[in-house]
Amino acid sequence: MTEAPLSPFHLAFPVHDLAAARSFYGDLLGCSEGRSSDDWIDFNFFGHQIVAHLAPDETGEAATNAVDGHGVPVRHFGVVLPMDQWKAVAEKLQGAGVEFVIDPYIRFRGEPGEQATMFFTDPSGNAVEMKAFADIGKLFAR
Repeated sequence: MTEAPLSPFHLAFPVHDLAAARSFYGDLLGCSEGRSSDDWIDFNFFGHQIVAHLAPDETGEAATNAVDGHGVPVRHFGVVLPMDQWKAVAEKLQGAGVEFVIDPYIRFRGEPGEQATMFFTDPSGNAVEMKAFADIGKLFAR
């Protein structure tokens, strides 16, 4: 059975400052900007549509759960990248002095779900995860 092409997801999330969101997602992460208004900005997040909505009262720290010995922010979003692109993003963020919630590392080493992962927050406290698999076929491995 042939799988259909992956459909882009859409995610809307709160930010406290649109200029800071534009700098973080646009300048730092390299996400091109789509439509915008005085209250929101669309970004192309690695082929997916994310929308930063100005809602300062909705921003802040997320609770965490333990995963592989780390406190993973419960409320987070992210993307699965090819391993070489993940490494390049990790290097870029480290070079820019981004403070990580969880530094780039290999999670579940030697297990079916082995993956590269890193967590960081945007200026509004939204947690972002970027991950990669040496074998993308293991994305849903149990």
